[in-house]
Amino acid sequence: MRYTLYVLFIFLSFQISTAQQNELKFYSVEAEYFTGSILEHNLDISHLITGLPSGMVLSFNRKTYGFTEIEGRYNYPDWGFTFIYQDMKNPILGENYSLYGHFTWYFLNRMLRVGIAQGIAYNTNPYDPETNFDNNAYGSHLLSSTFLRANFVKENLWKGLGVHAGFGVIHYSNANYKAPNSSTNTLYFSAGLNYTFNQINFPPYIPVGSWPSSNYAERIKYNIAFRTGVNEADVNGLGQYPFATISLFADKRINYKSTFQVGVDFFFSRFLEELIRYRSIAFPGDGLTGDEDYRRIGVFLGHELRFNRIAFVSQLGYYVYWPYEFENRFYNRLGIKRYFFEDKFFVAATVKAHWAKAEAVEFTIGYRL
Repeated sequence: MRYTLYVLFIFLSFQISTAQQNELKFYSVEAEYFTGSILEHNLDISHLITGLPSGMVLSFNRKTYGFTEIEGRYNYPDWGFTFIYQDMKNPILGENYSLYGHFTWYFLNRMLRVGIAQGIAYNTNPYDPETNFDNNAYGSHLLSSTFLRANFVKENLWKGLGVHAGFGVIHYSNANYKAPNSSTNTLYFSAGLNYTFNQINFPPYIPVGSWPSSNYAERIKYNIAFRTGVNEADVNGLGQYPFATISLFADKRINYKSTFQVGVDFFFSRFLEELIRYRSIAFPGDGLTGDEDYRRIGVFLGHELRFNRIAFVSQLGYYVYWPYEFENRFYNRLGIKRYFFEDKFFVAATVKAHWAKAEAVEFTIGYRL
């Protein structure tokens, strides 16, 4: 729930695999209404929870049927783009307009659908020190947004028209790109209609061949990655500063879907240097001198869920060098990665956080030996 301000929807616009000229392509559209409640994940936003947010979800899907191997191995998922309009039902928070890239997986004979989406939102009324100082949830017009949903769905009830209903969570944050950033999470319930174009000609699902998933296993590979971006401490007006992270790690791909990682991160965060200096002056009772080391070193374990050359990244780390006690010693990293040139080079967009508290959006370039 803390993926923020990266351009996942751009990465998802890449074809999962190179399509051949004779591939048949099928699409569907969806519309649904939702209503719900903002979850009080942080006491600092309690004054903002005054109504029941509501809105509309519009989605455009590419339907798959097993033309490529990846489609069959993931039980013929959908992928596409989603637009959400959400009225937060509080004039302090305003309204959000969001655009996402999404993936959707099917279970229980395709009656249960689970989806994840990541994108960028525009908020109409962010924090302003003079006109909207009570909005400590959104510090900027542009936010990142993560969208999780589960639906019971019945497609093609009548000439391609179907229905669905379910629930989900919509998260808005700017990942400390600009303070304040308390963020919001909306738990919602929804119902809507879906329509599949040219449903009468939709082909039967192509089964996965006998080629074992384990045949995609690889030897241990070694990686170096450089991550950078801009962020700000949770002090309004302290300023935005660039950061740099160098990651060294080994990975082992065990099958078509999974790659495991172990490595070390070296963090150089200017915002932390400025926060230490600020606290040493503003809060002398804390016992800080202002000369504390702002650098950190962490070790991590990770996993990549592969979709051909696209991967969803999840990592859990622990600071072994932590001279200044910022947040806590555990950190996590979530995001998306794209491989190029026979998987030797990669780019990624991830969010580094301490559990649900985001620290930064990281843009990464790396090399894999």
